[in-house]
Amino acid sequence: MIHGHGGNIFDNARQLGCNPADILDMSSNVNPLGPMPGLIHHLALQLEQITALPETDAGGITRLFSDRHGVTTEKALAGNGTTQLIYILPGALKLRQILILGPTYADYEDACRMNGVSYRCEYTDASHGFRHDFNQLETKLEHCDAVIICNPNNPTGVLIPRETIMMLCQKHPDILFIVDESYMPFVPEPTAQSLMTCNLPNVIILNSMSKIFRIPGLRIGFVIASPAIITSIARYMLPWSVNALAQAAVAYLMTHDPEVTAFIRETQNVLSAERQFVMDSLQSAFGLTLFPSVTSFILGELKHHIAAELAGYLLNDRILIRNCANFGGLSERYFRISLKTHAVNAMLADRLRKFCTETPVP
Repeated sequence: MIHGHGGNIFDNARQLGCNPADILDMSSNVNPLGPMPGLIHHLALQLEQITALPETDAGGITRLFSDRHGVTTEKALAGNGTTQLIYILPGALKLRQILILGPTYADYEDACRMNGVSYRCEYTDASHGFRHDFNQLETKLEHCDAVIICNPNNPTGVLIPRETIMMLCQKHPDILFIVDESYMPFVPEPTAQSLMTCNLPNVIILNSMSKIFRIPGLRIGFVIASPAIITSIARYMLPWSVNALAQAAVAYLMTHDPEVTAFIRETQNVLSAERQFVMDSLQSAFGLTLFPSVTSFILGELKHHIAAELAGYLLNDRILIRNCANFGGLSERYFRISLKTHAVNAMLADRLRKFCTETPVP
Protein backbone atom coordinates (compact mmCIF):
# COMPACT_ATOMS: atom_id res chain seq x y z
CA MET A 1 0.00 0.00 0.00
CA ILE A 2 1.34 3.43 -0.90
CA HIS A 3 2.21 5.62 2.05
CA GLY A 4 3.68 8.83 0.64
CA HIS A 5 0.54 10.90 0.21
CA GLY A 6 -0.49 13.78 2.40
CA GLY A 7 -3.75 14.90 3.99
CA ASN A 8 -6.83 12.85 3.16
CA ILE A 9 -9.89 15.04 2.81
CA PHE A 10 -12.18 12.14 3.74
CA ASP A 11 -10.31 11.39 6.97
CA ASN A 12 -10.25 15.08 7.87
CA ALA A 13 -13.97 15.40 7.21
CA ARG A 14 -14.66 12.49 9.55
CA GLN A 15 -12.50 14.10 12.25
CA LEU A 16 -14.31 17.41 11.88
CA GLY A 17 -17.75 15.80 11.65
CA CYS A 18 -18.53 17.42 8.31
CA ASN A 19 -18.88 16.50 4.66
CA PRO A 20 -15.75 16.45 2.46
CA ALA A 21 -17.39 19.17 0.34
CA ASP A 22 -17.38 21.44 3.40
CA ILE A 23 -13.56 21.47 3.45
CA LEU A 24 -11.66 23.88 1.22
CA ASP A 25 -9.06 21.57 -0.29
CA MET A 26 -5.92 23.58 -1.00
CA SER A 27 -3.78 20.44 -0.87
CA SER A 28 -4.87 19.01 -4.23
CA ASN A 29 -2.99 20.31 -7.27
CA VAL A 30 -5.84 20.73 -9.73
CA ASN A 31 -6.96 23.54 -12.02
CA PRO A 32 -8.92 26.20 -10.09
CA LEU A 33 -10.88 26.97 -13.30
CA GLY A 34 -11.78 23.40 -14.18
CA PRO A 35 -13.42 21.19 -15.18
CA MET A 36 -13.54 22.64 -18.65
CA PRO A 37 -16.92 24.14 -19.61
CA GLY A 38 -19.04 21.60 -21.43
CA LEU A 39 -17.18 18.52 -20.22
CA ILE A 40 -19.44 17.66 -17.27
CA HIS A 41 -22.55 18.08 -19.42
CA HIS A 42 -20.99 15.84 -22.07
CA LEU A 43 -20.21 13.15 -19.50
CA ALA A 44 -23.76 13.31 -18.14
CA LEU A 45 -24.97 12.43 -21.63
CA GLN A 46 -22.55 9.47 -21.73
CA LEU A 47 -23.67 7.74 -18.53
CA GLU A 48 -25.27 4.85 -20.39
CA GLN A 49 -21.78 3.83 -21.49
CA ILE A 50 -21.20 2.32 -18.04
CA THR A 51 -23.65 -0.47 -18.95
CA ALA A 52 -21.09 -1.99 -21.33
CA LEU A 53 -17.37 -2.70 -21.26
CA PRO A 54 -15.14 0.09 -22.57
CA GLU A 55 -12.61 -0.47 -25.35
CA THR A 56 -10.15 -3.02 -23.97
CA ASP A 57 -6.91 -1.14 -24.65
CA ALA A 58 -8.37 2.37 -24.98
CA GLY A 59 -6.92 2.42 -28.48
CA GLY A 60 -9.46 4.94 -29.77
CA ILE A 61 -8.51 7.67 -27.31
CA THR A 62 -4.83 6.83 -27.74
CA ARG A 63 -5.16 7.62 -31.44
CA LEU A 64 -6.96 10.89 -30.67
CA PHE A 65 -4.32 11.84 -28.09
CA SER A 66 -1.50 11.01 -30.50
CA ASP A 67 -3.03 13.05 -33.32
CA ARG A 68 -3.48 16.11 -31.11
CA HIS A 69 0.05 15.98 -29.68
CA GLY A 70 1.91 15.12 -32.86
CA VAL A 71 3.17 11.65 -31.96
CA THR A 72 2.59 8.38 -33.77
CA THR A 73 0.06 6.01 -32.23
CA GLU A 74 2.61 3.26 -31.56
CA LYS A 75 4.49 5.67 -29.29
CA ALA A 76 1.59 6.25 -26.85
CA LEU A 77 -0.39 4.22 -24.36
CA ALA A 78 -3.34 5.18 -22.13
CA GLY A 79 -3.50 4.22 -18.47
CA ASN A 80 -5.58 4.60 -15.32
CA GLY A 81 -3.82 7.85 -14.42
CA THR A 82 -0.09 8.51 -14.48
CA THR A 83 0.27 6.94 -11.03
CA GLN A 84 -0.75 3.53 -12.41
CA LEU A 85 1.91 3.92 -15.09
CA ILE A 86 4.53 4.93 -12.52
CA TYR A 87 3.94 1.67 -10.65
CA ILE A 88 4.08 -0.41 -13.83
CA LEU A 89 7.28 1.03 -15.32
CA PRO A 90 9.98 -0.45 -13.02
CA GLY A 91 8.77 -4.03 -13.51
CA ALA A 92 7.75 -3.73 -17.15
CA LEU A 93 11.14 -2.30 -18.13
CA LYS A 94 13.13 -4.73 -15.92
CA LEU A 95 14.91 -1.84 -14.21
CA ARG A 96 17.58 -2.58 -11.62
CA GLN A 97 18.81 0.77 -10.24
CA ILE A 98 16.88 4.03 -10.45
CA LEU A 99 18.05 7.53 -9.60
CA ILE A 100 15.25 9.86 -8.45
CA LEU A 101 15.72 13.62 -8.48
CA GLY A 102 14.19 15.00 -5.30
CA PRO A 103 12.56 16.27 -3.25
CA THR A 104 9.66 15.01 -5.32
CA TYR A 105 6.51 12.89 -5.57
CA ALA A 106 6.75 9.99 -3.10
CA ASP A 107 5.14 7.44 -5.41
CA TYR A 108 8.32 7.12 -7.44
CA GLU A 109 10.00 5.57 -4.40
CA ASP A 110 6.92 3.54 -3.53
CA ALA A 111 6.83 2.15 -7.08
CA CYS A 112 10.46 1.05 -6.79
CA ARG A 113 9.82 -0.66 -3.46
CA MET A 114 6.70 -2.40 -4.74
CA ASN A 115 8.66 -3.80 -7.68
CA GLY A 116 11.72 -4.71 -5.62
CA VAL A 117 13.90 -2.27 -7.58
CA SER A 118 16.87 -0.54 -5.95
CA TYR A 119 16.84 3.24 -6.01
CA ARG A 120 18.63 6.26 -4.63
CA CYS A 121 17.52 9.85 -4.31
CA GLU A 122 19.60 12.86 -5.25
CA TYR A 123 18.26 15.84 -3.34
CA THR A 124 18.65 19.56 -3.83
CA ASP A 125 17.54 22.21 -1.33
CA ALA A 126 16.38 25.77 -0.79
CA SER A 127 19.92 27.16 -0.85
CA HIS A 128 20.06 26.12 -4.52
CA GLY A 129 16.53 27.27 -5.29
CA PHE A 130 15.61 23.58 -5.41
CA ARG A 131 17.48 23.32 -8.72
CA HIS A 132 19.82 20.44 -9.45
CA ASP A 133 23.36 21.03 -10.69
CA PHE A 134 23.36 18.91 -13.84
CA ASN A 135 27.14 19.03 -14.07
CA GLN A 136 27.44 17.39 -10.66
CA LEU A 137 24.60 15.05 -11.53
CA GLU A 138 26.78 13.47 -14.21
CA THR A 139 28.86 11.82 -11.48
CA LYS A 140 25.75 10.25 -9.90
CA LEU A 141 24.64 8.29 -12.95
CA GLU A 142 27.08 5.41 -12.65
CA HIS A 143 25.35 2.02 -12.26
CA CYS A 144 21.91 3.58 -12.93
CA ASP A 145 19.75 2.25 -15.74
CA ALA A 146 17.00 4.86 -15.26
CA VAL A 147 16.47 8.38 -13.91
CA ILE A 148 13.10 9.78 -12.79
CA ILE A 149 12.54 13.52 -13.19
CA CYS A 150 9.33 15.36 -12.36
CA ASN A 151 9.20 18.45 -14.58
CA PRO A 152 7.82 20.84 -13.45
CA ASN A 153 8.52 19.33 -10.08
CA ASN A 154 6.07 18.51 -7.32
CA PRO A 155 6.25 20.00 -4.66
CA THR A 156 8.86 22.65 -5.50
CA GLY A 157 7.25 24.05 -8.67
CA VAL A 158 10.63 24.23 -10.43
CA LEU A 159 10.89 23.80 -14.20
CA ILE A 160 14.06 22.36 -15.73
CA PRO A 161 14.59 23.82 -19.23
CA ARG A 162 13.97 21.37 -22.05
CA GLU A 163 17.48 21.84 -23.45
CA THR A 164 19.07 20.90 -20.12
CA ILE A 165 17.27 17.56 -19.90
CA MET A 166 17.80 16.89 -23.61
CA MET A 167 21.57 17.32 -23.28
CA LEU A 168 21.67 14.87 -20.37
CA CYS A 169 19.58 12.31 -22.25
CA GLN A 170 21.71 12.59 -25.37
CA LYS A 171 24.95 12.19 -23.41
CA HIS A 172 23.68 8.98 -21.77
CA PRO A 173 21.85 6.96 -24.43
CA ASP A 174 22.10 3.74 -22.38
CA ILE A 175 20.10 5.23 -19.50
CA LEU A 176 16.32 5.60 -19.58
CA PHE A 177 14.98 9.00 -18.54
CA ILE A 178 11.44 8.90 -17.18
CA VAL A 179 10.12 12.47 -17.23
CA ASP A 180 6.82 13.08 -15.48
CA GLU A 181 5.21 16.09 -17.17
CA SER A 182 1.93 15.96 -15.25
CA TYR A 183 2.13 19.70 -14.50
CA MET A 184 3.58 20.83 -17.83
CA PRO A 185 0.24 22.20 -19.16
CA PHE A 186 0.31 24.88 -16.43
CA VAL A 187 3.58 26.30 -17.82
CA PRO A 188 3.45 29.15 -20.37
CA GLU A 189 4.26 27.73 -23.82
CA PRO A 190 4.25 24.12 -22.58
CA THR A 191 4.90 22.66 -26.03
CA ALA A 192 8.25 24.47 -26.15
CA GLN A 193 9.29 22.89 -22.84
CA SER A 194 7.85 19.39 -23.22
CA LEU A 195 9.98 16.44 -24.35
CA MET A 196 6.96 14.65 -25.77
CA THR A 197 8.13 15.03 -29.37
CA CYS A 198 11.90 14.87 -28.73
CA ASN A 199 12.17 11.49 -30.53
CA LEU A 200 14.96 10.24 -28.26
CA PRO A 201 14.67 6.46 -27.80
CA ASN A 202 15.75 6.62 -24.14
CA VAL A 203 13.10 9.17 -23.06
CA ILE A 204 9.76 8.20 -21.51
CA ILE A 205 7.17 10.93 -20.92
CA LEU A 206 4.21 10.76 -18.55
CA ASN A 207 1.25 13.01 -19.36
CA SER A 208 -1.71 13.63 -17.04
CA MET A 209 -5.17 14.99 -17.77
CA SER A 210 -6.22 14.94 -14.12
CA LYS A 211 -4.60 18.21 -13.08
CA ILE A 212 -5.10 20.63 -15.97
CA PHE A 213 -8.70 19.54 -16.66
CA ARG A 214 -9.57 18.94 -12.97
CA ILE A 215 -10.86 15.40 -13.43
CA PRO A 216 -8.64 13.38 -11.03
CA GLY A 217 -11.54 11.10 -10.13
CA LEU A 218 -11.63 9.74 -13.68
CA ARG A 219 -7.95 8.65 -13.63
CA ILE A 220 -6.53 9.38 -17.07
CA GLY A 221 -2.86 9.36 -18.01
CA PHE A 222 -0.68 8.60 -21.01
CA VAL A 223 2.87 7.36 -21.48
CA ILE A 224 4.82 8.42 -24.57
CA ALA A 225 7.97 6.49 -25.54
CA SER A 226 9.59 4.51 -28.33
CA PRO A 227 7.46 1.74 -29.87
CA ALA A 228 9.67 -0.93 -28.25
CA ILE A 229 9.20 0.55 -24.78
CA ILE A 230 5.45 0.98 -25.31
CA THR A 231 5.23 -2.69 -26.30
CA SER A 232 7.02 -3.70 -23.09
CA ILE A 233 4.71 -1.58 -20.94
CA ALA A 234 1.57 -2.80 -22.73
CA ARG A 235 2.32 -6.38 -21.67
CA TYR A 236 1.81 -5.30 -18.05
CA MET A 237 -1.41 -3.36 -18.57
CA LEU A 238 -4.65 -4.93 -17.38
CA PRO A 239 -7.55 -5.05 -19.84
CA TRP A 240 -10.06 -2.20 -19.48
CA SER A 241 -7.63 -0.08 -17.46
CA VAL A 242 -9.37 3.11 -18.64
CA ASN A 243 -13.07 3.17 -17.80
CA ALA A 244 -15.85 4.19 -20.17
CA LEU A 245 -16.42 7.69 -18.78
CA ALA A 246 -12.70 8.41 -18.75
CA GLN A 247 -12.49 7.42 -22.40
CA ALA A 248 -15.51 9.62 -23.16
CA ALA A 249 -13.79 12.54 -21.43
CA VAL A 250 -10.60 12.13 -23.47
CA ALA A 251 -12.57 11.85 -26.70
CA TYR A 252 -14.33 15.13 -25.90
CA LEU A 253 -11.14 16.96 -24.89
CA MET A 254 -9.15 15.78 -27.89
CA THR A 255 -11.81 16.90 -30.37
CA HIS A 256 -12.74 20.31 -28.99
CA ASP A 257 -10.05 22.68 -30.14
CA PRO A 258 -9.89 25.68 -30.06
CA GLU A 259 -11.90 25.53 -26.80
CA VAL A 260 -9.27 23.36 -25.12
CA THR A 261 -6.41 25.62 -26.17
CA ALA A 262 -8.29 28.71 -24.96
CA PHE A 263 -9.10 27.02 -21.63
CA ILE A 264 -5.47 26.08 -21.01
CA ARG A 265 -4.25 29.55 -21.97
CA GLU A 266 -6.76 31.18 -19.62
CA THR A 267 -5.63 28.84 -16.84
CA GLN A 268 -1.99 29.81 -17.38
CA ASN A 269 -2.84 33.53 -17.29
CA VAL A 270 -4.98 33.28 -14.16
CA LEU A 271 -2.40 31.21 -12.30
CA SER A 272 0.41 33.57 -13.28
CA ALA A 273 -1.51 36.50 -11.76
CA GLU A 274 -2.55 34.55 -8.64
CA ARG A 275 0.97 33.24 -7.97
CA GLN A 276 2.28 36.79 -8.09
CA PHE A 277 -0.55 38.03 -5.88
CA VAL A 278 0.10 35.41 -3.19
CA MET A 279 3.88 35.90 -3.33
CA ASP A 280 3.48 39.69 -3.00
CA SER A 281 0.86 39.40 -0.25
CA LEU A 282 3.11 37.24 1.93
CA GLN A 283 6.47 38.75 1.07
CA SER A 284 6.87 40.33 4.50
CA ALA A 285 5.06 37.66 6.57
CA PHE A 286 7.04 36.92 9.73
CA GLY A 287 9.04 33.70 9.53
CA LEU A 288 7.58 32.58 6.20
CA THR A 289 9.32 31.93 2.89
CA LEU A 290 7.51 31.09 -0.35
CA PHE A 291 9.43 29.66 -3.28
CA PRO A 292 8.86 30.69 -6.92
CA SER A 293 6.73 28.27 -8.94
CA VAL A 294 5.54 27.82 -12.52
CA THR A 295 2.66 25.52 -11.57
CA SER A 296 -0.70 25.56 -9.79
CA PHE A 297 0.93 25.25 -6.36
CA ILE A 298 3.50 27.00 -4.18
CA LEU A 299 5.94 25.50 -1.67
CA GLY A 300 6.39 27.34 1.61
CA GLU A 301 8.77 27.08 4.59
CA LEU A 302 8.18 28.17 8.17
CA LYS A 303 11.12 29.45 10.18
CA HIS A 304 9.66 29.31 13.70
CA HIS A 305 6.94 26.65 13.44
CA ILE A 306 6.35 23.25 11.91
CA ALA A 307 3.93 22.59 9.07
CA ALA A 308 1.76 20.36 11.26
CA GLU A 309 0.97 23.38 13.45
CA LEU A 310 -0.05 25.45 10.44
CA ALA A 311 -2.09 22.59 8.98
CA GLY A 312 -3.97 22.17 12.28
CA TYR A 313 -4.53 25.92 12.57
CA LEU A 314 -6.05 26.10 9.07
CA LEU A 315 -8.06 22.91 9.47
CA ASN A 316 -9.96 24.60 12.30
CA ASP A 317 -11.28 26.86 9.54
CA ARG A 318 -11.87 23.80 7.35
CA ILE A 319 -8.95 24.62 5.07
CA LEU A 320 -6.73 21.71 4.04
CA ILE A 321 -3.13 22.26 2.93
CA ARG A 322 -0.33 19.79 2.24
CA ASN A 323 2.09 19.13 5.08
CA CYS A 324 5.30 18.27 3.20
CA ALA A 325 7.14 16.68 6.13
CA ASN A 326 6.90 13.24 4.49
CA PHE A 327 8.56 14.37 1.25
CA GLY A 328 12.08 12.95 1.25
CA GLY A 329 14.58 15.81 1.42
CA LEU A 330 12.18 18.27 3.08
CA SER A 331 11.93 19.01 6.79
CA GLU A 332 8.85 19.27 9.00
CA ARG A 333 8.78 23.03 8.31
CA TYR A 334 7.63 22.74 4.67
CA PHE A 335 4.08 22.94 3.33
CA ARG A 336 2.41 23.31 -0.06
CA ILE A 337 -0.66 25.28 -1.08
CA SER A 338 -2.67 24.85 -4.25
CA LEU A 339 -3.95 28.06 -5.79
CA LYS A 340 -7.69 28.60 -6.11
CA THR A 341 -9.86 31.62 -6.97
CA HIS A 342 -8.63 35.13 -6.15
CA ALA A 343 -11.03 35.44 -3.21
CA VAL A 344 -9.88 32.13 -1.73
CA ASN A 345 -6.21 32.95 -2.27
CA ALA A 346 -6.68 36.32 -0.56
CA MET A 347 -8.42 34.63 2.38
CA LEU A 348 -5.61 32.09 2.71
CA ALA A 349 -2.95 34.80 2.58
CA ASP A 350 -4.76 36.59 5.40
CA ARG A 351 -4.90 33.39 7.49
CA LEU A 352 -1.20 32.73 6.88
CA ARG A 353 -0.26 36.25 7.99
CA LYS A 354 -2.31 35.85 11.16
CA PHE A 355 -0.71 32.48 11.92
CA CYS A 356 2.78 33.90 11.50
CA THR A 357 2.13 36.96 13.68
CA GLU A 358 -0.23 35.56 16.32
CA THR A 359 1.10 32.06 16.98
CA PRO A 360 3.63 32.09 19.83
CA VAL A 361 7.16 31.12 18.81
CA PRO A 362 8.22 27.92 20.62
